[in-house]
Amino acid sequence: MRSGAKIGIITGVSIAVLAGGGYGAYSLMSDSGGSEGKKPRTVVAEPPSAEQAAAGLKDFLAAWAAGDIAKAASLTDDPAAATTALTAFRDQVKPSALTLTPFGPTTQQVFSAATGTPAPAPKPTAAASGTPGAPGAGDSPSPTATPGPTGTLMSYKARAEFAGTNRAWDYQGFLGVVKMSDNTPAVHWAPSVIHPHLSGNETIAVQPVFSPPSTVVDRNGKPVQGASLTPALMTTLQENANKLLPPDPNKDQDAGSAVVISDPAGKGSQDKLFTIVEPKPGKPFKVTIDNTLQAAAEKAMTDLGGKPGSIVAIEPSTGQVLAFANSPANGQNRAFTGLLAPGSTMKIVTSASLLEAGINPDTVVACPEKSGNAHPIPNSFPGAFPGNTLQQDFMMSCNTAFINQGLASLKPETLSGTAKDVFGIGLEWKTGLPNADGKVPATPGSKDEQAMNYIGQGKVQMNPLAIASITATVQNGEFKQPVLVAELPQQKAARPLSPDVAAKLKAMMAATATGGTAKDVMAGITDNAGAKTGSAEVAGVDVTNSWFTAYRGNIAVAAEVQGGGHGVDAAGPAVASILKAAGGR
Repeated sequence: MRSGAKIGIITGVSIAVLAGGGYGAYSLMSDSGGSEGKKPRTVVAEPPSAEQAAAGLKDFLAAWAAGDIAKAASLTDDPAAATTALTAFRDQVKPSALTLTPFGPTTQQVFSAATGTPAPAPKPTAAASGTPGAPGAGDSPSPTATPGPTGTLMSYKARAEFAGTNRAWDYQGFLGVVKMSDNTPAVHWAPSVIHPHLSGNETIAVQPVFSPPSTVVDRNGKPVQGASLTPALMTTLQENANKLLPPDPNKDQDAGSAVVISDPAGKGSQDKLFTIVEPKPGKPFKVTIDNTLQAAAEKAMTDLGGKPGSIVAIEPSTGQVLAFANSPANGQNRAFTGLLAPGSTMKIVTSASLLEAGINPDTVVACPEKSGNAHPIPNSFPGAFPGNTLQQDFMMSCNTAFINQGLASLKPETLSGTAKDVFGIGLEWKTGLPNADGKVPATPGSKDEQAMNYIGQGKVQMNPLAIASITATVQNGEFKQPVLVAELPQQKAARPLSPDVAAKLKAMMAATATGGTAKDVMAGITDNAGAKTGSAEVAGVDVTNSWFTAYRGNIAVAAEVQGGGHGVDAAGPAVASILKAAGGR
């Protein structure tokens, strides 16, 4: 506790802390007479008595409130972790006064209500644990299993005060008390001891906070419009941008302060627990969205007739996201966070790998009816085309050609290397909103898995954000990490496409748009354009997922429609509608 801090502890019925982790035999020592008599102090299966639970809670809260972190930590079953967490709370939350009031025993249902987690259904156990997170809690042990530790779940009231304001932060806390092998109680340590919302590697600290913008405006300064641009997403975008953008003295003057739980990686949304100082009213917040394209994206999703899907448009020269929309609009932002097999749209990356390996668009790469790996894979069309070139295989989306040539010319790790080093897949993008990074296995488990990866099946997973970015990289020749706020920092790929490979890829995509599987959808929009179709199979589902990606001028678009069939059936018209709305920009 900082110098001059007020300390308070109200004695009364004690509380047991919520447990969030497993029990173990920690290096705790109990003194049974002399240094040679010390024995390891471990958690035992027997629960503490009511008196022990009360004493364990009272003593721990008193030490914590008094700022005696060493003593408080010693009263837990994991002093090292407790010391680290309690020190971080003192140094990062910095309360000027901390009052901790013990309440009585509580229930899992009360804790679940406070944390928003479902209470587990009771199951018969040999020794049912009353402490959430205890090993074996809710599980039925085998007849020979050793009963797990049983703790007592308790609650307490915390009040934190802060210098410079008369506002006080009140919240209900939870912890579990367990019995140790020396017949003493101990608080079972978990991050949730400090606050019930805190878990894992999250941090709790006082951070600058900003008012929601008075208006969120698009790249042209007009208020953004679109059902997929929900207030919650726009608020999260502003919060993340404030964390990721370089310091701005003028902006910081408008900041307030709050106690916030956040993910150190900066990818999740913040959990604002208590506002200490109110921020000044917000100013307009400019994003990279283009309202015209956003309206086209929203309509494209509405036109799906209720099928789940999503779409993203990117400006290749900058990486700026021009539009994104989801179906349903108020559900998951699947355009950014969904992960599905991308089907043959992945052949863009496979083609880049083959071109870099010396295979040219005019190289003869036969298209047999089935691939040559141990478990042969067919095409989606009948017949064999032994005289096909690589470009013709790309245009007609021949699975067998890409599998056979990939297995013959590429090392198992080449595809993932190209995806990351050239297209930026797996670089942990920070777009401004939570996003799921595309996945390409670095070491396929078998030749069959390697074969599936080349055609966007197997363990390859993408979303429209990733596929649109891949297409944008082809158009631009160099990866530009997608962002929703122009000034956000962008990850850089290890290397660009060589001019030769970029030109060949663009030629292959252009040929697909004018004379391949995408020609009907791309009719009328083939100037300075290219495309690739994709259909992804899902185990146990008869209808494939529809994928389509294309570029025209300085815009790249990708869409997926779950259960939409072939790429040209559902995703293709959605992508084409945005390209048409964009014109020749």
